[in-house]
Amino acid sequence: MADPIMVTEEGLAALNAELDNLKNVRRPEIIRAIQLAREEGDLRENAGYDAAKHDQMLMERRIQELEQQIRGAQLISRQSQSVVHLGSTVTIEIDGDQETYTIVGAVEARPSQGRISNESPFGKALIGKRVGDSVEVQTPTTTLTARVISLDEQ
Repeated sequence: MADPIMVTEEGLAALNAELDNLKNVRRPEIIRAIQLAREEGDLRENAGYDAAKHDQMLMERRIQELEQQIRGAQLISRQSQSVVHLGSTVTIEIDGDQETYTIVGAVEARPSQGRISNESPFGKALIGKRVGDSVEVQTPTTTLTARVISLDEQ
């Protein structure tokens, strides 16, 4: 059996919303595009048909991926706020600059939005730490030292 896919309630809702959109909005649009392209006649040199079939293949693949993620989803449980864990929002200080991140499962990770995976080097280093603790994180170019400033439950 595959490992569970750790998600927040918000993340699971986003997965379900994307799946619903693909099945109930996007799929009918693509089916219609294929039908219109077929009505044009010769399919051997019909770029519109080829593009619609390609879109259909990518969409069906994404639907399967989402269904698998949703089936394997395990909601992140609320835990003590005294240590960093999945679902924690943690503020760290690196070289005098403060940054805030929420620790989420890999499927929800969006570093540009402050959501880092528990499987990332920073996520791994922060799990289990307390306010005041320091962590060292090896990046491809350097080693960063960060100090946990504050910790909030998601």
